[in-house]
Amino acid sequence: MESLPDAVVQYIFSFMNNARDVAVCNCVSKRWKDSLPYIKSLYFPRNSFDSHTGIDHPDTIVWKMISSVFKLEELVVYSPFSSIGLASWMLLVGSSLKHLELRMDNLAEYQNCIDSPSKLECISTAKNLESLKLWGVLMMNSPKWDAFPKLQSLEIVGAKLEDPALTAALQACPNLKNLLLLGCEGVRSVLIELPSLEQCKLDFYGLGNYSLTLTSPKIEFLEVQGCSWISVCETACLRNLSISNNAGRVYMVDFGKLAALEFLSIRGVQWCWDAISKMLQLASEVKHLYMKVEFTGDFDNLQPFPEIDLVDFFNSHPKLQKFDIHGAMFAALCQKNSLKNVQSGFVIPCLEEVVVTVRSPLNAEQKISTLESLLKYGKVMKSMAIRILQMRSSHSSADDFFDEICRFQRMNHKTVSHRIDTTRRVTPPFVYAD
Repeated sequence: MESLPDAVVQYIFSFMNNARDVAVCNCVSKRWKDSLPYIKSLYFPRNSFDSHTGIDHPDTIVWKMISSVFKLEELVVYSPFSSIGLASWMLLVGSSLKHLELRMDNLAEYQNCIDSPSKLECISTAKNLESLKLWGVLMMNSPKWDAFPKLQSLEIVGAKLEDPALTAALQACPNLKNLLLLGCEGVRSVLIELPSLEQCKLDFYGLGNYSLTLTSPKIEFLEVQGCSWISVCETACLRNLSISNNAGRVYMVDFGKLAALEFLSIRGVQWCWDAISKMLQLASEVKHLYMKVEFTGDFDNLQPFPEIDLVDFFNSHPKLQKFDIHGAMFAALCQKNSLKNVQSGFVIPCLEEVVVTVRSPLNAEQKISTLESLLKYGKVMKSMAIRILQMRSSHSSADDFFDEICRFQRMNHKTVSHRIDTTRRVTPPFVYAD
């Protein structure tokens, strides 16, 4: 290091970011100390000040380190801090910061969130931010943000929000391309109008009865968890769509044409059949379809899926290459009349991979017939995996069904490139079968 030119040493130190490493290097030599102002990023881990016994407050130590840097572009603080401390840091480096990540830890501090300046208010000084990530946020009131015209990525993980506060925060970020709201609760009706948004992941915690209205003509990737009513009208660019509701029900989906859609995942305990049917109709060009919905029916009325004609289904999805099908949907394709419209020229032209999850031995003959049809008409089929889960061997037909699956596997091991996985769970006092 001593033989290297100053410019090279400064360049090397510009890749250092851990605050502890910076503090140690600051004590090695004058040359190293003089090179540290050229670092571009500072990261303070959660335990940065756990063993601190000095006179200076942690906020002051952070301020001193920040003030020694010429042009700080990235600041990540997981260690505890105060709003006064954050305000002092932003006055120093707010104009140069491009990336800011803060562990706010104020979910239970309602008084602190209404005090002035609040931690959220302090962030507004960093006008040139390109990415902002916040952990543990209490946003009950609209943050006093003017605008972040350069902000392209906003991520909020673990938050309590009110509808007007979230709306105001998003309005201050008009040019977002990436939005992530993970583990958020408190909102009821989410309205997102972001013309440049390309990727959006929304995970709402609670009863699963939220509504979402999204207007983003450039959206390409959308993942939504916890909403019962979803409206996304501008979908010309949408390629990847995932909708799930683990706690509530999906009642209504309103999407524009999904001509560019390649991947669709719909999951949850209960969906209204109109919502399922509409998604399947709109996703006629999909290449990978993942379906794991247990029941249909309205409100508390749990019902099985209605019968689905296998020929009509695959004719309506001619580009389907991979099909992950669970429980209820597979049962709907295995009804007595599901194969009645098979004609001599019928083929499934693009289907290469099928993953089937079965949880009941009922209607075994039709299920085996459907599996055979998938292999027979899937002319480019490369792999099929059959997973038998949580099937009680005490059921009178479970063993017979399992034997049929094993027979089916043995008969088709040459035509299926990958092994058909036949595993099942049984309950005591019965033993596990290989």
